[in-house]
Amino acid sequence: MRRNLRERIPGGCAIIGVMSETGRRFDGTTVIEGIRCMHERSNGLGGGFAAYGIYPDDLKPYYALHVMSQTHHEHETMEEGIRQHFRIIHQEPIPTRRHPRVGEAPILWRYFVAAPTDFAEPPGEEEYMVGRIMDLNGRVEGSLIFSSGRDMGIFKGVGYPEDIGEFFRLDEYRAYLWTSHGRFPTNTPGWWGGAHPFGLLNWSVVHNGEISSYDANRRYLEMFGYRCYMKTDTEVVLYLFDLLNRRHGLPIELTCSVLTAPFWNEIDAMPPADAELWRALRQVYAGALLNGPFSVIVGFEGGMVGLADRIMLRPLVGARAGDLVFIASEEAAIRAVCPSPETVWAAEGGEPIVARLARSAGGSEPASAHKVEVPAAS
Repeated sequence: MRRNLRERIPGGCAIIGVMSETGRRFDGTTVIEGIRCMHERSNGLGGGFAAYGIYPDDLKPYYALHVMSQTHHEHETMEEGIRQHFRIIHQEPIPTRRHPRVGEAPILWRYFVAAPTDFAEPPGEEEYMVGRIMDLNGRVEGSLIFSSGRDMGIFKGVGYPEDIGEFFRLDEYRAYLWTSHGRFPTNTPGWWGGAHPFGLLNWSVVHNGEISSYDANRRYLEMFGYRCYMKTDTEVVLYLFDLLNRRHGLPIELTCSVLTAPFWNEIDAMPPADAELWRALRQVYAGALLNGPFSVIVGFEGGMVGLADRIMLRPLVGARAGDLVFIASEEAAIRAVCPSPETVWAAEGGEPIVARLARSAGGSEPASAHKVEVPAAS
């Protein structure tokens, strides 16, 4: 009996990430073809991509604010707010091409901005950026800053992900890290802003599954000034990575361990020193524990990480081929673009797959970084 692809699929959504650990740039065709292989895990209500290392040298130092607005008035109101809080270095429409399977899009624009002053003292420039972005997104109804990192960008909308990738001309960009998501909404509406990835500063998150601890996580994050207004449970994953890693200084591996902390009976069976540490971590970060069936891929400055829930209720597969690391919902999606990987493995519940960018000695840029061209606005 043929399955109706429009029926509710709680295990739906497709995620994939591809990264060159040497910083080698490659165009978006690879990730588009990988996500296309998982077409049936989506239903056309959301698709998107995050790309790292895409902007020319003269724009790399600035925050790239990608904005979507429903009307010209809302666009102008958001631009006025951006001018009020930031210095605009350059602005332009986000390049797109007409696509027969992508409907009417909002106004899509990008602003390359700098903070208005130097922040030598805490809380610092990034904290200023987060505060102003959250304020503008909460205040300007009908307009949304959906990407805000340096030398990276998020491109998303309503449609199947492979169509969204073609709509945004991602075959014309080159990046060292790509992630993508095909959405099958189960509890939240399908809309342009609600498509994945979600982003804040250089963080981006794509997610398959459900975060049943959403309300507890949201209340915990609100104590630290975060605001959740995106109509989706995925948003808390994004902010928890920012809170634990950037603000609290926990390494990526420890951040993942806190989010998928061991069960209490497992802690009780640990050696005394380990048990004491984990009891403390679970008590301090009780509100950060993620529950529910989920797998996520998180992009960040210098790497990506894949993480699944503690009892592996959502699939996650890793693979390696030369300098490339792959993470995906299905092995078939990896083999669609890399038929003969050197190694393939299934992730274990709560155990992260981490890929990091090799850095040049003493520098912050990848060893093989080079200037790339950005598609011109049409």
